[in-house]
Amino acid sequence: MDFEYSDKVKQLQARVSAFMDEHIYPNEEKMYAQIAEGDRWQLPALMEEWKAQARAAGLWNLWQPKDHGGTLTNLEYAPLCEIMGRSPFAPEAFNCSAPDTGNMEVLLRYGTDAQKKQWLEPLLEGKIRSCFAMTEPAVASSDATNIEARIQGDGDHYVINGRKWWSSGAPDPRCRIFIFMGKTDPDNPDRHKQQSMILVPADAPGVTIEKVLPVFGFDDAPHGHAQVRFENVRVPASNMLLGEGRGFEIAQGRLGPGRIHHCMRLIGLAERALEKMCRRTMSRVAFGKPVSEQTVTQERIAESRILIEQARLLTLKAAWMMDKVGNKVAKAEIAMIKVAAPNMACQVIDWAIQAHGGGGVTDDFRLSQAYANARLLRLADGPDEVHRNQIARIELKKHMHR
Repeated sequence: MDFEYSDKVKQLQARVSAFMDEHIYPNEEKMYAQIAEGDRWQLPALMEEWKAQARAAGLWNLWQPKDHGGTLTNLEYAPLCEIMGRSPFAPEAFNCSAPDTGNMEVLLRYGTDAQKKQWLEPLLEGKIRSCFAMTEPAVASSDATNIEARIQGDGDHYVINGRKWWSSGAPDPRCRIFIFMGKTDPDNPDRHKQQSMILVPADAPGVTIEKVLPVFGFDDAPHGHAQVRFENVRVPASNMLLGEGRGFEIAQGRLGPGRIHHCMRLIGLAERALEKMCRRTMSRVAFGKPVSEQTVTQERIAESRILIEQARLLTLKAAWMMDKVGNKVAKAEIAMIKVAAPNMACQVIDWAIQAHGGGGVTDDFRLSQAYANARLLRLADGPDEVHRNQIARIELKKHMHR
């Protein structure tokens, strides 16, 4: 394994970093102010400016897989995604944000030509946004076979009923399409062939956003997470993805890249938190010397660096394996980083909050929102416990016949 960045990647790192320095970092507070003006669920003008600037700079859709029209491997994209993750706004500016990247990947890999024309093209252009509707409030969705929502055939249409929550992006006024997972064959003896995925236009009759779900009080406007009711929603049969009973197959194809993208962004988030911790402790004096000279602070700074480096190396290994042997063979490494990266970020950000004293829990340093994001990702795309169980089963399997 050779994780040294190629000249191409180093050049892209420099270009993405320069874009962040010029456009993103100096204007983050302006973006927060624009979101806070009037209706929080309207698109800030600044985001459209950033998107136009990123496109002009040739820094657009960097996530796109090399085997489907892109130019970068997972390993090449990883350090770029990390840089974007340093700001909550940057991924969208480059059209590299969740859940759109995962939904675009689904359409790239499994969509028909007509589905791609209608939904993928405007997503790739950044003209619309999307939502992935899988988790449900009435069941333990850590076991996705528990899903109760129904997709029932009715002539040349399907009728959809169910309630979803943590549907990221649903409240966004630009959200135009849901990828919805539900049961088409609840009596199938194979529990992993009961589910299907289907495309549901956000403006279809019967789709109702019941409420926005904040994370520790942060609403993540204008994107957000929502609880959504689907009541007798009719869509054409041609909206089915790949075919009935193939929902789990699609989910696995989608969640592998999505999980690794989350981990890459979390590493960038943790790096920025560590930088803030260092600067803050060097500038504050307590008990006659800078806080940075207190042994407990130095231990936390050192441990943060160790944790970040460990998570980065494991993430790069997972990306390398995805490129070399595919997502299925790399499932243990993907599961490991999905546990390691959010827990690492939670710990580093928590220490950064502590180093900032009371200021750390305010909005002044944006650490409390960073923590909320990292903590959510211990649940999103599968909770820690599910991934740990999978890792343990893989490990135990190695010793079954010894």
